[in-house]
Amino acid sequence: MKEMARYIKQALHKNQENAFLLGDRGIGKSSAASFLRYFAEKQENMLGIHIFLGGVSDLSDIVHHIFEQILKESKGQTWFENIRKFFGNYIKEIGLFGISVSFTPSREDLRELTRKFPEALHNVLKELEGQKSGLFIALDDINGLANKLEFANWYKSFVDEVATHYDKFPVFMILIGLPETRDTLLSQQPSLMRIFRIVEIERLSDGEVEEFFHKAFDKANMKAKNEAIDIMAKYSSGLPILMHEIGEAVFWMDQDSIIDEEDALVGVLTAAERIGKKYLDPKVYRAIRSKRYRSILRKLGQPISKCFTKKEIEKRLNESEKKVFHNFLRKLKDIGILEQDVEKGRGAYRFVNEIYPVYIWIESERAREPLFKDLNSHT
Repeated sequence: MKEMARYIKQALHKNQENAFLLGDRGIGKSSAASFLRYFAEKQENMLGIHIFLGGVSDLSDIVHHIFEQILKESKGQTWFENIRKFFGNYIKEIGLFGISVSFTPSREDLRELTRKFPEALHNVLKELEGQKSGLFIALDDINGLANKLEFANWYKSFVDEVATHYDKFPVFMILIGLPETRDTLLSQQPSLMRIFRIVEIERLSDGEVEEFFHKAFDKANMKAKNEAIDIMAKYSSGLPILMHEIGEAVFWMDQDSIIDEEDALVGVLTAAERIGKKYLDPKVYRAIRSKRYRSILRKLGQPISKCFTKKEIEKRLNESEKKVFHNFLRKLKDIGILEQDVEKGRGAYRFVNEIYPVYIWIESERAREPLFKDLNSHT
């Protein structure tokens, strides 16, 4: 993060800086971006906005999100009247007593704003002069935009125009996505490579995860046995979001302030259920409504295993399930649940973390009960 902080400073004293924050799902990219925004606001007096673009694929929608968030962050601030005048008649007061605002340009005007984005953003900067030193803009979850040539060309044009037309443009723009997102975007527009400062957040090592758990339980005056720590570290998969879920579950499950293997296993199962309902249910169980798909998923969870081959699973499937198995695997890859296991060769797959297969196993076990079988027959 020190590296990113340096780039933020450079954006203020030189010209626009563009960064790409990469990392696996659940690694804490959004949290890191929030910290950087806090740094930019508190240490450098910038106006910071953090926008989530999941599901957004239209350029005009991106620009609309950016300017609406600038408007909302300005609400109640001393410079709001300047911003209000800049946005003109395209402001709508919403909420009880107008406590919030919305940006409501026509589609035609929004297209023009998208085309002249650098000029429009520069005009916002002029309205902020004397109040804020610049803009921090985080565009989060751009995974759906990376394969859009239109987005790649628009961003490249934006950066080129700023570089050639403005002596001072104090904007730090950071894109946030998966490592493969960067590769896809660069394949659309290879010259983008020279634009971005690349920073990748890597998974924590087992040693780092174990140290985290030891310190956390020590701080809570609890003794954690090494065998229990090993279990928690394994299922955390080096991802902070899983570490916190598992650690919290184990903490509340323990009864004697001594964390043993049983406590760890029960905590992992509890955390798996929470994580599954939070992250897997919306993606998987609501996405694959086919009875055959759900049946395949249950068989995928027996037994618990992070890795598997296509041939291994096909042995458990009936003829009807085999016909859709390839599409099933592709769907789980598309929504970020599975990835190909290159090290084990063709036809090998693995879950993106250790805890997803645990949740799928839990759901598989539940499906064995008559009540759950009845429920599944109606989905």
